[in-house]
Amino acid sequence: MSCSCQTEEKAAIQRVSTETQISALEELINRYKGVEGSLISVLQGIQEMYGYLPRPVLEYIAKRLDIKKARIYGVATFYAQFRLTPVGKHLILLCQGTACHVNGADKIEAALCDELGVEMGGTTENRLFTLTEAACLGCCSLAPVMMIDGQAYGPLTPDQARKVIRGILKQEEQSREEVGA
Repeated sequence: MSCSCQTEEKAAIQRVSTETQISALEELINRYKGVEGSLISVLQGIQEMYGYLPRPVLEYIAKRLDIKKARIYGVATFYAQFRLTPVGKHLILLCQGTACHVNGADKIEAALCDELGVEMGGTTENRLFTLTEAACLGCCSLAPVMMIDGQAYGPLTPDQARKVIRGILKQEEQSREEVGA
């Protein structure tokens, strides 16, 4: 006889997971169960699997690891490395460091928000792009600079930033056409 709450938990996990993710999640839980101070490692593992921290998964690990949900959410929201919402296929980091700020990062931000149709921190409806800020990307000689999927672009003008986005969109369309052909 099984508890209906366990069935609901497993159903919630299955809605956001592939079989591979479920297997990896169980392995992660077993590796860290009872290990003091392992919560950040667990959250990093979950985010690596899913690209973010899905709520059903966090609730599941809270029960499995016997950690209060409030503690898990406290850690997940405290550290900037963790995301509670899915990110787009392409992560755009817009530098807000001093050199970028002085050289017009605000204009680049306005152009990107307009081009993508999102506010800073948002993800496009098609889940292709997520636009976020970075305190500093360490590319001051390229100011203002943005990084997309680890590739730095700069020095940028608003028009150049738009061209980069349009180029990625064009590549995505070509990839879809090739797959559909």
